[in-house]
Formats: sequence, C-alpha cells, structure tokens
Amino acid sequence: MPIKFPFSRRTAPSDTWTKCPSCDAQVFNKQLERNQRLCPSCGHHFRMSIGERIDLLLDPGSFSERDAGLEAMDRLGFHDDRPYLDRLETSRIKTGLRDAVVWGTGAIEGQRVAIGIFDFRFMGGSMGSVVGEKLARCFEAALVERIPAIVVSASGGARMQEGTLALMQLARTTAPLVRLDAAGIPFISVLTDPTTGGVLASFASLGDVILAEPRALIGFAGARVASDTVGEEMPEGFQTAEFLLDHGFVDAVVPRPELRASLARLVKLLPVAAVDDGQPAPVERPWGPIGALSGFAERFGGAVSETIGIDVEQPPAGDNGREPAGDRETSR
Repeated sequence: MPIKFPFSRRTAPSDTWTKCPSCDAQVFNKQLERNQRLCPSCGHHFRMSIGERIDLLLDPGSFSERDAGLEAMDRLGFHDDRPYLDRLETSRIKTGLRDAVVWGTGAIEGQRVAIGIFDFRFMGGSMGSVVGEKLARCFEAALVERIPAIVVSASGGARMQEGTLALMQLARTTAPLVRLDAAGIPFISVLTDPTTGGVLASFASLGDVILAEPRALIGFAGARVASDTVGEEMPEGFQTAEFLLDHGFVDAVVPRPELRASLARLVKLLPVAAVDDGQPAPVERPWGPIGALSGFAERFGGAVSETIGIDVEQPPAGDNGREPAGDRETSR
C-alpha cells in the first residue's frame, strides 16, 4: 500500500531560479544578484536593470537623474493587437520606469560623467522619441559641463510603434556627437546584450572608444536577414562581441567585473580638451570617429560621392590639397 503524506511536497516559486541559456544550469536568483548577474558555472552575462547598472558602474550616491518626467505619447495613434499606450503602461508597471532610458550625471572613481543607460525590459529597449530626446540631452549636457559622455546600450533598435518618428532619432542622437567631437569631449559607448538595429546604426557605433560585454549580440539586422541580403552564408558567431573585436569594430571586450575599472581608466586617459578664456575648443583634433570620417570624406570626396550618393566637392590642389576654410564653397 502506498504511503500517503498528510501534506503535499512544497514547491519553490517559479521565479526563484533562472536557467542559464549558455550552459543550462539552474541558478538561484539571489546568487545571480550577489554575483553581478553572472552565471557561476559558465560566466554568462545576464541582462541587468538600470538600477543594477548604476550600482555597478558609478560611485555610491553620486548619480543624479535628469529629465525623469519625460513620457512617450502616441502621436500616430498606433494600434496592432494592442494600442501603443497600453503597451507603454504595461512596461511602466513591469519595470517602474517611464521609458527605456534613464540618464543623468554621476562619478566614476571621482571623475564626473554624463551617462545614459538602457533597460531592455522596457519594450525591448527600443528607441522612440523620448529615448532619443534623453540621449541628445545627455550629450548636450556633457558638452555644456565639459564632462565625458557614456551610454550603456541594450536595445532591439528603433521603436516600431512610433514609425518615422523613431527613425528620426538616429539623426537626433548622432548630431550632438559632432559637437562633442569638435569640442574634444570623449564619448564612450558600451555595448551589452543585445545592441541591434537603429541604436547600433547611430550613436552606439560612434564612440571614441567602444567597449562590449562578453558574448553580447551586436548587429544591425538578424542573422538570416543579413545572410539573405548579401546572398551568402555568414560566418558563425559573426554578430558576437568577440567576432567584432577580431575585425576591428569593437575596441575591447570587457568582463562585467572589470567594466567599472576600465571606464575609470578611460575617462582619465581621454581627458576633456582644455578651453582657454571661454573660447570653444579647436575643431580639428587628433582623435575621434567623427573627425576621422570627416577627414576621409574630404580627402576622397569622389569615391565617397560614388559610394553613398552624396556630392562632395574636392578642394583644388595646392597647400597639400587644402585651402582656407573661408574660401571653400560647400555643394548642396
């Protein structure tokens, strides 16, 4: 006769354990929190919330959030199986955030920085009008206060519910970087899992230094779409941080426990350019992606015109192919 117990066996709540997608180990959630959300078996980097990122990267008590009250609006009246406003409200309740990005100022080992942080839990970290506005204000604050700018990206790309308004944020977030570059203020881009779509195609790939977490998914489009577009099979793992490091797109792959120290070193090694008597910093500077691309376009204007369809007028020969800026005519 089978033995009958007076009480059923207790079962643990479903949210007590998390299965590691890399090694299939069952990890106790409290252990994840104590271990910076790293799998103790294989080192897999789980995604982090904004609060966890702030605690990881910034000096305790140094973060001051700005523009916390900005909220998205449904200007297009978008509706698929659910209204856009309902999706926003669901994400706000789930995460406690108003949108997918929080930005403010803080300090890393005493060095003040302007920092923007994505949270993938809020609609996949998608970039809509509010996200673009917050990031632009982050860069503009870095310019005004002359402090380094840092953005920790985790996004699926532009927010489809905002249509063209979301795509406009690619330009909205990139434009301030030109002024940061001209003023000699460093921008450090940190790519985490995942960084894709319009976020990668805009500001995230324009850092003076680009760091990535191990095995982060980084790419513009999905692997199948990329393969179909070029008409050939893509290499295995071509959208991982390690592959991009080997091919020069990423400057360093930094494990999470070392990320804070790496950022601290960078803000010391890339100091903000000095400004004399309140005058703007020189436009030309020896480092920075925007300056490098501008110089390339100037030297190879014909090739650029044929490649991307923009008419670039080459300066006449003489003086090493340059002439005073005031004598140039810009073709429009």
